[in-house]
Amino acid sequence: QVQLVESGGGAVQAGGSLRLSCAASGNTSNYCMGWFRQASGKEREGVAVIGRGGNTTYAESVKGRFTISKDNAKNTLYLQMDSLKPEDTAMYYCAAEPIAGMGWGYWGQGTQVTVSS
Repeated sequence: QVQLVESGGGAVQAGGSLRLSCAASGNTSNYCMGWFRQASGKEREGVAVIGRGGNTTYAESVKGRFTISKDNAKNTLYLQMDSLKPEDTAMYYCAAEPIAGMGWGYWGQGTQVTVSS
């Protein structure tokens, strides 16, 4: 059983940067992991995913601005967010898929990111 805890959110001005962290209580080195976000009144959307082999994928809206990475030794997932825009404002969630093909089985509580113009 793995627990995920996000941190690093906050309020920044457009063009600023934030680094989100997702600390896992267990070994997630062999998990697919991802970041999702949900703005008020909107559906949750995928932001970035890092696969078991380290391959990464990004939503088109964040490509070139966000970078997903993980430190297996620290059981921590990161999302480096640069050149932030007001449309990036959302609650950001960390998720993990422990077993390939089973879906996102673990979720964190979320961390709020607010970007002002």
